[in-house]
Amino acid sequence: MNAMTATMIAFDRLGAAELDAWHALRAKNPLLDSPYFHPGFAAAVHASGRPVTVTVLRDAGGEVIALLAGHRDGALLRPVGWPGADFQGPVLAPGTAFDPRLLLTGGVRAFAFDHLLDGLAEAEPWVLSRRPSPFLDVTGGLDGYLGRASKSGKDNMGQARRRAAKAGRELGEVRFAADVVDAAALDRVIELKRAQYRTTGAADYFAEPGRAELLTRLMHTRDPDFAGVLSTLHAGPTLLAAHFGLRSGGVLHWWFPVYDPAFGQLSPGWMLLRELVSAAPALGVTRIDLGRGDDEYKRRAKTGECQVAQGLVTGNRVRLLLRRAQESALATAKTSAAGPALRYLARRLRGR
Repeated sequence: MNAMTATMIAFDRLGAAELDAWHALRAKNPLLDSPYFHPGFAAAVHASGRPVTVTVLRDAGGEVIALLAGHRDGALLRPVGWPGADFQGPVLAPGTAFDPRLLLTGGVRAFAFDHLLDGLAEAEPWVLSRRPSPFLDVTGGLDGYLGRASKSGKDNMGQARRRAAKAGRELGEVRFAADVVDAAALDRVIELKRAQYRTTGAADYFAEPGRAELLTRLMHTRDPDFAGVLSTLHAGPTLLAAHFGLRSGGVLHWWFPVYDPAFGQLSPGWMLLRELVSAAPALGVTRIDLGRGDDEYKRRAKTGECQVAQGLVTGNRVRLLLRRAQESALATAKTSAAGPALRYLARRLRGR
C-alpha cells in the first residue's frame, strides 16, 4: 500500500486517461453496475453547480487503480451526489486493495459515507452500521418478476392491475410512458416530492439550489449507457404517479417516486411500479434497485437485497466514537414509540 499515491483532482480537470480508467475499472467489476458509479452521474452533479473532486489512486508505475468522486466540505469529504446517492464507494477492479485512509489527503480529515456498497473489507474498521437496500429482479418482465416475487409482491401487483382498470373506468384511459423527456411532468414530480417531504417531516432534498437543475440535466442525458429516466402514469388528463430515476446498462435505480395523494386510495405507486416492471424488457432493464430503506412497499415488492454501510473514516478516534453514538441514536429513533421527534433529532445529528 505504501507504493500507492493519491491525488485529488476537480472533475472537470480529469484527463482522457483518468476517464478511460474509470470506464475500464467499472466494466471489470460487476458490483459497480449501479448508475451512481458511472462517470456520467458525477459529470451531471458537477455541471449542476456542485463542485465534484475525484481522488485518484495510482500504483508505483503511475497506473490508475481506483477513483472516488466526492464533495469537499472543509476538511470533510462526502461521496458524490450526497445526500442523494444511494450507492457509494471507490471505482476499482475486483480484488484491488483499497485503504480508505488514502482519502485523507489534501487537507481532508474525514470521509463520511451512508450508502457504502458492502464488500470493501478495508473499510470495516470505520463501518458503524449496515442497512438493507432491496431490489427487484425483473428479468423477463412482469411474468419473470411474478415467478420470483413473494406472495405479498404478487398480491400487490394483482391489486394494482385491478385498480388500474378501476381508474380507467372512473378517470379515463390509463396511459403509461416508460421514458419521456417532459419538463412539465418533471416539475410536477419535484412539486409532489417536496409536498411529501413537508408532510413526513423529512429533509427537503430540493431545498438546496441546483438539485432541480440536476434532475433536468439528467433527464436530457441520452447516453446509451447512462441516462435519466422519467416514467409517468396518467388516467385521462390526470397524472396519477410518476418516477424519476437513473439507468445504466441493465440497471434502473428507483430514485424519486411520487403519486398524487388525492388518488391514494388507488395505490397509484403500485400501479406505476407494475407498469415499469412490465416495460423492463423494452428498456433493456433486468434489475430495479429500490434504494436503502425499510418502507413497506419495498419489503413487499423486493425479490432480494444487498447491504449498504454507514460510517466515518477518520484518524480521530473521539470523532469516530461520537459518530457511533449518533448511529445508535438513529437506530433507537427507528424503533422508539417517540417516533418522529427522535427521527428528527437523529437526522440533525447526522447532518441530514
